[in-house]
Amino acid sequence: MQLTEDQIFSLAPDEASKKAGRDLATPAKWVSLGESAQALWGECKGSGSKPYQTQVDLTNVAFKCSCPSRKFPCKHGLGLLLLNSRQPGLFTAADMPGWVSDWLSKRSEKEEKKAEKADKPIDENALAKRQQAREQKVNAGIQELLMWMKDIVRNGIISLPEKGAAFWENMARRMVDAQAPGLAAMVRKLAATPFWNEGWQSSFMDDLLQLYLVAEAYQRIDNINQDLQADIRSIVGFTVNQDELRQQDGTHDTWLVLGKEVREEQQLAIEENWMYGIQSGQYALFLQFSARGQVNQLSLMPGSYIKAELVYFPSAVPYRCLIKNHTVINPIQSAECQVFTGWQQVAEYEATLNAKLPFRNDMPLVVADLKPVQFQKQWWLQDNQGYLCRIAHGFQYIYTLLALSGGEALPMAVIGKENVYRTLGVWYQNTYQFLG
Repeated sequence: MQLTEDQIFSLAPDEASKKAGRDLATPAKWVSLGESAQALWGECKGSGSKPYQTQVDLTNVAFKCSCPSRKFPCKHGLGLLLLNSRQPGLFTAADMPGWVSDWLSKRSEKEEKKAEKADKPIDENALAKRQQAREQKVNAGIQELLMWMKDIVRNGIISLPEKGAAFWENMARRMVDAQAPGLAAMVRKLAATPFWNEGWQSSFMDDLLQLYLVAEAYQRIDNINQDLQADIRSIVGFTVNQDELRQQDGTHDTWLVLGKEVREEQQLAIEENWMYGIQSGQYALFLQFSARGQVNQLSLMPGSYIKAELVYFPSAVPYRCLIKNHTVINPIQSAECQVFTGWQQVAEYEATLNAKLPFRNDMPLVVADLKPVQFQKQWWLQDNQGYLCRIAHGFQYIYTLLALSGGEALPMAVIGKENVYRTLGVWYQNTYQFLG
């Protein structure tokens, strides 16, 4: 597997590791280098008398190094991959040394055991019992959560900024114990409220009410339509069998990758890819999850176009998807997009979505002729009728957006909900430009 430099740098645990990896991507730093179809390896000069033994499993992209670093991958692993990407001729095909072959053998044994476990027939009765036990745990946890939220309202929210981290984290951990990780994430979102900002009460109450809606809805889930049931269970933390989902027919279209962001939660990297169907006018979210040091199966670049079949997860508002198959194609210079004409039309669309799914996350939209303007010491996006929508706090690319627009209105891809959005990209000279 030959990785690009962008893919290699995406594996780095932090900026310092990226810089150190670049510094080590030079032949003078390495005593020996070798490769096979399965692995790369090398011995890197260090501060001690013995060089560090660094190795990379190319089959599933995994790292091992004899250095004392606790970062994963370490700078030596990154440097080895970068050097191979830039100067592959330095790596001679050779028999693997023992320290490499032993490591690969142990990894192979673990994979075989996983495969054997996966091939075992499923005990349906045992599965049903585990499912029932989990639902009981979730219900018990939700009872405590509802009491906790009602106490917050009874006591008033004015003193919440004075609460310590334990007040929030204890309840989040209780939701984890109740096997409701989605509810734990919602509690942690409450804890992350910017209590120092003016007007924090509004955003806090909005998040608290969404959490309350989900908790109450789960208790009445049998009386709710199936699509909304799927949303509620997903938000609580129940997963969908993706192998079964892939067997379903999907939506064939040419998809524009509007944007991509990566965030970390509990030592897990979550990559969000937002897409727009040129013919269907549908929006889609494709998620990839990876442990630190792993490479995602698909590499989608913002601004690229793919021909693909997407299968949506069951939902009252289909949005998250799987990609069954795809082919990258040349950029479409003047694709006809089904755009929203302005913020009034967006508001009508938002009302429709909220009626179907009142506790949804931010979603992307393509809106015609928006331009950034400053009003009351804040930045806003103004449509061609003069209506304004506030740009999300902390938006980093306002000056890039100003430079591209030059004060003129441009078609934009934005993401957010209700009355706060931020720009993902713009159509400039008939070509989509991602801002990130």
